[in-house]
Amino acid sequence: MTTTITPPAGWHQKLVAIAAAMPGDDGAHDTSHLHRVWRNAGELLPDHPEADALVVMAACYLHDIVNLPKNHPERHLASRQAAREAVRELAAAGFPAALLPGVAHAIETHSFSAALKPRTIEAKIVQDADRLDALGAVGLARMFYTAGRMGSRLAHAADPAGLDRPLDDKTYSLDHIAVKLATLPGTMQTAAGRRLGEARVRALTAFRDQFVAEWAAPA
Repeated sequence: MTTTITPPAGWHQKLVAIAAAMPGDDGAHDTSHLHRVWRNAGELLPDHPEADALVVMAACYLHDIVNLPKNHPERHLASRQAAREAVRELAAAGFPAALLPGVAHAIETHSFSAALKPRTIEAKIVQDADRLDALGAVGLARMFYTAGRMGSRLAHAADPAGLDRPLDDKTYSLDHIAVKLATLPGTMQTAAGRRLGEARVRALTAFRDQFVAEWAAPA
């Protein structure tokens, strides 16, 4: 059951408006994704009353304010760019100045490709909340959507499970489950994040097994 968290000080709608104004047409990183990340954070916050919910909410909604494609050569720098842009937007909107460094750090460290370690509980929650949206049913849909935009195939024609070949998730979308998604629970920073991530990975693994069973190899 999802825990409801009251948005602090009326900032929820302001943050949604800032995020909605950002350019881009990536359906895997749209406003719906941001709402889900905040909802995921709501599952984690009750275990960490010491966390500042306003910092978490701001980072959840603005972490993709700069979003570069997965195959962009500067993809690993996108979260740093997003942090700088978010701070500018928040400062202009009158966000509490004392909280801006915490928001920036949470945005900088949320990214898998940036490989930066979160140091605050707020950053840990945001990182887990974002990674949870890469798992489960919606994560599966996002995986195939992104693979289609990048021109990847669904799966290897003769060996979809990758039993006798190196896995290659840039070429075969299904490989991404084993290459990256199944590893995410082990990277979670909170106990609740790990628990929720493991449950969602089980759903992905069941789908992968069913996909392989249905996939027709050439005669």
